[in-house]
Amino acid sequence: MTTVDPGTAAPPSPAADRVRRRAAGDPVKALLHRHRELCERAVDPLEIAAGLEAHGITDRTAARFRHRDVFSLAEELYARSPRGEVPAAAPAPVPAGPSAHRAFGCALLPGALAAAAAAAGQAWAGPVAVAATVAALVWPGRAAGGRFPWLPHLLAAAVAGWAAYRYGTALAVGLALAVAPGHLFAAAFAAGARARLDGSRALEDFADRARPLLFAAVAGFTAAAAGAAALAGTPLAVAVPLALLLFLTRLLLRHGSRRGPLAAALALALIPVPAAAAAAAAALLVHAVLALSRASAHARP
Repeated sequence: MTTVDPGTAAPPSPAADRVRRRAAGDPVKALLHRHRELCERAVDPLEIAAGLEAHGITDRTAARFRHRDVFSLAEELYARSPRGEVPAAAPAPVPAGPSAHRAFGCALLPGALAAAAAAAGQAWAGPVAVAATVAALVWPGRAAGGRFPWLPHLLAAAVAGWAAYRYGTALAVGLALAVAPGHLFAAAFAAGARARLDGSRALEDFADRARPLLFAAVAGFTAAAAGAAALAGTPLAVAVPLALLLFLTRLLLRHGSRRGPLAAALALALIPVPAAAAAAAAALLVHAVLALSRASAHARP
């Protein structure tokens, strides 16, 4: 009869060994479990890639999961996610409805109110123009993390108010007149970015297609802001950088950007030197190029 040495452990069964090897050799499995809801409701891999990007997963992180980049990792997660039904096709674009017309009408109010008050020679024209301009930043704001971004709005009010105090009511009126074109260019950029996100097949592909769209929106708004400043009779070198700073703040708030860079740029504009606003706008433009070329800034909530 063969005896078994009690001090020697029984060898593992082949099935248990295969399970252990699969768990040790499958680093994506834990990630799939952690982001199961995102993966199961996604309609394509790019939507998963945008969600992973929003959670701070970069190409360097993807390398730890044995993938060359985030999109490659998202493709595997998409392929391995169970789905109960085939996702419906994306709805066809529809013409702008009453809500879009109301939003544009509201965007016209700051300029109309400020211009009317200034034309009537009212002493409160400047403060009203500043208040209306800053209030326009609230409309498209997306409260990231569920909290209203108070600090950027307060700093924006301080920047516009301080500039109006230094350069007069005409500057405040020029900023208010730039609100309407800012609304149009922001809406056009958001719609164009969503269309490019739906048509892209990789994060870098989307970034390469989104950056020219952002530059076009910035260039178009800069020209419109120059026209508004000329109409209000205020120096372009002062009004245009301030208007661009507020426009970029609006864009970044709309797309859920972090508040730290916004607050830093707006605080820089409060320094009482002529080049402060231009430097702040340039710094915020660099941040916008980096932030708004990310798919996660345009993914559907």
